[in-house]
Amino acid sequence: MIQRFVRTDRRILTFPAVHPCEGISPGTLLSSLIELSQKICNYQSNFFATQRRNAREAIRQIGILLIFFEEIRDRRLVLSDSAVLCFSELHLTFQKIQFLFEDCTREGARLCILMKSKFIATQFRVLIRAIATALDVLPLNRIDVGGEVKELVELVSRQARKAKFELDPEDECASKQVLFILNYLEKGIEPQLSFLKRVLDYLEIRNWSDCAKEVKFLEEEIGFQCSDCDEREVPFLSSLLGLMSYSRAVIFETLDYRNNDQIDVRCNMETLSCLNPEDFRCPISLELMLDPVTVSTGQTYDRSSIEKWFKAGNMICPKTGERLKNTELVPNTTFRKFIQQFCSDNGISLSKSGSRSRDITRTIVPGSPAAAEAMKFLSRFLARRLVFGSGEQKNKAAYEIRLLAKWNIFNRSCLIEAGTILPLINLLSSSDRSAQENAVGALLKLSKHTSGKKVVIDSGGLKPIVAVLKRGLSFEAKQIAAATIFYLASEKGYRKLIGELTEAIPALVELIKGRPTSGKKNAVAAIFALLQYPGNHQKVVASGTVPLLIEILCLSDKDGLVADSLAVVAALAENVDGAVAILRTSALSIITRNLQSLTSRAGKEYCVSILLCLCKHGGVEVVEGLAKDPALMSALYSIVTDGTSQASSKARSLIKILLKFRETSSSGSIGSAPCERPVHVR
Repeated sequence: MIQRFVRTDRRILTFPAVHPCEGISPGTLLSSLIELSQKICNYQSNFFATQRRNAREAIRQIGILLIFFEEIRDRRLVLSDSAVLCFSELHLTFQKIQFLFEDCTREGARLCILMKSKFIATQFRVLIRAIATALDVLPLNRIDVGGEVKELVELVSRQARKAKFELDPEDECASKQVLFILNYLEKGIEPQLSFLKRVLDYLEIRNWSDCAKEVKFLEEEIGFQCSDCDEREVPFLSSLLGLMSYSRAVIFETLDYRNNDQIDVRCNMETLSCLNPEDFRCPISLELMLDPVTVSTGQTYDRSSIEKWFKAGNMICPKTGERLKNTELVPNTTFRKFIQQFCSDNGISLSKSGSRSRDITRTIVPGSPAAAEAMKFLSRFLARRLVFGSGEQKNKAAYEIRLLAKWNIFNRSCLIEAGTILPLINLLSSSDRSAQENAVGALLKLSKHTSGKKVVIDSGGLKPIVAVLKRGLSFEAKQIAAATIFYLASEKGYRKLIGELTEAIPALVELIKGRPTSGKKNAVAAIFALLQYPGNHQKVVASGTVPLLIEILCLSDKDGLVADSLAVVAALAENVDGAVAILRTSALSIITRNLQSLTSRAGKEYCVSILLCLCKHGGVEVVEGLAKDPALMSALYSIVTDGTSQASSKARSLIKILLKFRETSSSGSIGSAPCERPVHVR
């Protein structure tokens, strides 16, 4: 069977393992060779920003060979062993040529391919020479095809042997211009726009979308380099990325992404979680877990750490001290997703190498001196546009900041230092929906930076953000405002300030009533962050949060939203007033049902915490109601066995309360319940 490659994640200018066709029937080999030749010839209709001459010559030669292959097929000729060997080698070479063509025409890779022009020209020469070598073993005189076809094949063989396939002088000139611009940037000299436009025109990068594709490709290529621990080219790629980011913002005035599918929509809708980032650290190494796995006690560790623990001869759980039944490690895919989301939110790169010291450094420190200077120039440009630009220019500047600050901590620090936050706050009151969305989205990204939070608060940004949360021109603006409040509330000193704004918590509660899950999740997460300040508990309860959360627990089929809602209910249940509000709903049966049905471990643990608090605050009636549920005890024992040490401890406490109640009730004298005040349970 002919090997086919469908690799959308293939690194540019690298070939997957390509093997000659062994054990393939001559007919199948010929058919596959014809199909492969046709695909290569179809590239003549594709746009080549560079390597135009080399590509054209390669297509011409393979097109002639295609005629030869088709005539053999049409005449149903029998191939000799030497002909099959030749065709097998050609098939191998043609696969590599197809990969090379894919790279030369890959979307967003024009600048990268330009800067690799010399290497690519060499690849063309090597592959065409390989065609000549394969044709050397072809017994053309023994193959019964027309004389003209034989002459064409002989011509290809001679030309392939002598072909130069040199670097195009125009490509060489354009690549030197790029290096000249990068050299200027390294010296802290802002490049002339005429130089940039000349390069972009040569590559036919005509608009904002074309430039954005180049930026996106370079970001992905840098990610590939870092994930594969091959960072030799990262500085150069970072310089190119800085150059294209600068060009996108400065040269192209018009945003044309609305009609283009390439826009990175991930920057528009951001959903949060109530999980504590400290939970993402391995209990052994105290480092961020790269490959979280769960052991038989239900505890999660980083794979490398727990494997070292086992190799040292340890057979107990490091966190609980319990003896492990086995050394089986189960990948915790859900936890891994949460860690990846946390890392993307904070600009942390999860490196497969396990070299944790570089995880966050790559985003704090610029990838190269040229990239650093380009970002500084660009930040100042965007700050000026936000202050002095037209309405459309301000909107575009805000959108550029959203994109630039999305993953990179260094970018955020440059944008904050350039003074972009205050004009972004002023843009929140815009009557233009897009401008408001982009302004609050940019503030969200900048508020993830420690100094960004302070500048937002010191610049009076809290009230305008809450105003967008309450009266934003779109749902997207409101849910982004909720996410921004979440990040601001992650700073301990700001939780009280946010809670003191009379509209803040009610506006978050109002967002919970909305239909889209992303808005609900962000509002719930923001409320959870605010509850870390005890003075906000009563305000959250008074705003009618509890009935809405209980409704989510009843109706939602989204495990993540249910777990987050349970986290907030658990936080409220620790307070007597919160417990009273919970018990005034039909929460008790809903919580126990969730404990038994949820697949989320975090959700189950929140359920146990809620039930324990309700028993402590709710009176004997609560304990009696729980004791009547025959399935509850087995669910609690499951948490004792498989939960975290904290959840296991709470589950044991709850089991003791229920067992004590059963003992006293069976003896006919129910003593004082382990609670503070009785509350009627619905």
